[in-house]
Amino acid sequence: MELTLSSSYLASLANQFGTPLYVYHAETIAQQFKKITSAFAPLNARIFYACKALTNIHVLQYMRELGCNIDCSSGNEVMLAIHAGFTADKILYTSNGIHFEEIAAVADTGAFINIDSLSNLEKFGQRFGKQYPVGVRLRPNIMAGGHAKIATGHDKSKFGIPVEQLDTLKEIVLRYNIEIKTLHIHTGSDISDAKVFLKGLDFLFELLHQFPDVKVLDLGGGFKVPYHPNEKETDLVALSKALQEALTQHPATRERSLQLWFEPGKFLVSSCGYLISKVNVLKPQGGITIAGIDTGLNHLIRPMMYEAYHHITPLAAAEGKTLKKYMITGNICETDTFAEEMMLPELKEGDLLAIHNAGAYGYEMSSSYNARFRPAEVLVQNDQARLIRRRETMEDLLRNQSGL
Repeated sequence: MELTLSSSYLASLANQFGTPLYVYHAETIAQQFKKITSAFAPLNARIFYACKALTNIHVLQYMRELGCNIDCSSGNEVMLAIHAGFTADKILYTSNGIHFEEIAAVADTGAFINIDSLSNLEKFGQRFGKQYPVGVRLRPNIMAGGHAKIATGHDKSKFGIPVEQLDTLKEIVLRYNIEIKTLHIHTGSDISDAKVFLKGLDFLFELLHQFPDVKVLDLGGGFKVPYHPNEKETDLVALSKALQEALTQHPATRERSLQLWFEPGKFLVSSCGYLISKVNVLKPQGGITIAGIDTGLNHLIRPMMYEAYHHITPLAAAEGKTLKKYMITGNICETDTFAEEMMLPELKEGDLLAIHNAGAYGYEMSSSYNARFRPAEVLVQNDQARLIRRRETMEDLLRNQSGL
């Protein structure tokens, strides 16, 4: 897996800003966005960045400058989107198991809303009736995704209104004269098979005749990101062609104009990011050497939470070509292993390592566990690096604790 920023440049940033350090490459985000917009250009489609992947306000502003819309999973993310300059017509909010008053607060902004429970749909109807067009998130009972914890469309998922409750959903819609504009599904993440999206589209096609006001079919996101050097991302061109064919052939598309919506998150930002870390200690044991580094699950939890693979590259020029077997572990008082067995050029204490694909769900899922500080974030754009979030300090850990 090649670096889009050179080893020497990443090392210079580590020396300038310290480690651990998140580094994001703006041009990689632009490349990913262009990739999806170009592939889907033949479709009547809109792309919303699922900002739960990375909400740094500077990244959100950059997304807006690229022309991307934004998808939010909480009222606070909606507020961040507005702060970043997104207008209401560019913001999509999809709720999940939240109090109705959060939905009502988002409605005050004018953002588009998807609702994923009968309870909140009824409350929405009572409050707004027909005056605020809305979308519903449905659970299609489709199993998809690269890991059980990121599969969201199956029959035991908490997400969406179960399709078995469709009759009750329609009763609520009729009772309050709710205008349903969007049918939304999201089946999971790390989906490489176009058939999953086509199956989802067929599911929505089957429901269309029951919702005469629907203008948008929302297929969510979940496009495959290549974390391992041997993996390939979702073939978006092939997916676009398959979706075009399905839309052309279905009678529903002759009766009304339909738009497709997609919400990629890590597809846009995962590959832009690196978590730069330093080797603290080397501990040989048996036929392997443990390399303890100055970061841990508090800065990148995906390997521990999803058994996710993250490629790791030494930033120093290796002396010789001999590879050794390393276990890469964090500095947290828990088992936080980034790699069980990884063949790397011989490491020394103090060497710098780049952990790839840290742009999505790195800082966003970080914590101050063990009272360790969250790293700084740096954005590189046009070969210029700028600090977009400073490293935490002890003052930050104490700030909101009363009586001090």
